[in-house]
Amino acid sequence: MDISINTPALLFPAISLIMLAYTNRFLALSNRVRSLHDKYQSHEQKHIIHGQIKNLRYRLKLIKNMQALGVLTFLSCILCMYLIYIEAMAVAHFVFAFSLITFSASLALSLLEIQLSTKALELELSDMEGLEDPSVMEYLKKKFDKD
Repeated sequence: MDISINTPALLFPAISLIMLAYTNRFLALSNRVRSLHDKYQSHEQKHIIHGQIKNLRYRLKLIKNMQALGVLTFLSCILCMYLIYIEAMAVAHFVFAFSLITFSASLALSLLEIQLSTKALELELSDMEGLEDPSVMEYLKKKFDKD
């Protein structure tokens, strides 16, 4: 398969958008850390806060790695374009494959971080009484039984 200089350039918008999403997740997480810090200082619900802090630390590491892989993807695409420009096609193929792998790894970490964020929300809701966590099928049954 032959690739042109446009092939790695096609990843630029996707990488830029995903990096923006990662930055937004980081900003939301940093705001949550600050609010938890205030709650922890006032000694409210320490058992819940302790679990959230553990979750947030891990999620911050994931986001840092997601961003690092995104930057590595960007740099790999730029290097690939340069290699295509100087007509080093054999190396350009490997570098482009590497950029796709790092982009995929970044997205996989993003999926893991999203899963952890939902667990954090469940932890936040765990102290409320009367909350049910129905399965999707139970939810749909209740929804259609009402109609």
